[in-house]
Amino acid sequence: MSAIVAGVSVSSIYVPNGGKDFDAKLRFLEALIAHARRCAAEGQPIVFCGDLNVAHREIDVHPKERKDTVIGQLPEERALVDRLLAEGLVDVGRTLDPQNDQLFTWWPPWRAMRQRNIGWRIDYVLASTAVAAKAVACAAYREVGTSDHAPVVAEL
Repeated sequence: MSAIVAGVSVSSIYVPNGGKDFDAKLRFLEALIAHARRCAAEGQPIVFCGDLNVAHREIDVHPKERKDTVIGQLPEERALVDRLLAEGLVDVGRTLDPQNDQLFTWWPPWRAMRQRNIGWRIDYVLASTAVAAKAVACAAYREVGTSDHAPVVAEL
């Protein structure tokens, strides 16, 4: 789903988690990179927000959950997110809170992981550089909702 808001293409993104079809996840990320490249070439500012199902950096996973051999933390997935960002996008949440090692947006739905904040950051707001420069806030609201994900809200 996407819409043009104040001249910016805003898209809600859900990247398949890859558990049943890892190749489909990689293809989706490749297509997202190509789309971002096309938008940049056309001068179309963009915002991608949603569940990328990739914890981009080690800081994005609680130490008790870190394992670079599981889907969502694999080097090839993280490399694709690097490539996506290289298309002129900014990770708004991490840019505004670069050292926060407790900034998670998803928690396994067992053993009170959410309440203990033992999770992963897999939900993002990615924005073109000019749009991201206008960001004043991008917060994950762990205490809100009943999903295993927290809402992530950016103020641009």
